[in-house]
Amino acid sequence: MPHYRKLVGEKCYLSPCSPEDAAYWAKWENDLAVAIPLGDEAYTPMTLEKAQEIAESFVRDQAHVFGIVDLATDTLIGRCALFDINYVDRNAMLGMVIGEKEYWGQGYGQEAVRLLVDYGFNLLNLNSIMLGAFEFNARALRCYERAGFKVIGRRRQARIIGGRKYDAVLMDILAEEFRATVVSRFIPADRS
Repeated sequence: MPHYRKLVGEKCYLSPCSPEDAAYWAKWENDLAVAIPLGDEAYTPMTLEKAQEIAESFVRDQAHVFGIVDLATDTLIGRCALFDINYVDRNAMLGMVIGEKEYWGQGYGQEAVRLLVDYGFNLLNLNSIMLGAFEFNARALRCYERAGFKVIGRRRQARIIGGRKYDAVLMDILAEEFRATVVSRFIPADRS
């Protein structure tokens, strides 16, 4: 399956999603180690057919959903997206998963988030990007914090898993707090 280097970092690049990515999505969303930290994916059965249907709808609707691809091997390792985009107030929600567990804890998620935020602020002209992560997902919270997100609140006892209750931690980042690294390379210098 071809991947296209839309935004390129040092470890990974973002490629527009493809229906061929669906097999990976189904694998990840049926792996509880991957799915429980995401949320709804843990208790929603995901068949290959359903994953293909979702991927096809993303392609058809030109959704801002990207595969996260290892730069060295061209291996699809995750997915990220900007969704619930409000073009009037210029904000969106961000979601990200590194589905291939051997890539966890190596900085791929942080770089993918920075690439996606760069895309959101500098190509979609957003002003604010928000996300939520469950309090037990310490790895994700560290990743988002290192990418520049700040905690803005909590939704108490928002997830119940195995009889235990967990808060959802809400985070955001503003355009003025982010330093572009990728998109700015393609913008002509100011001639004033």
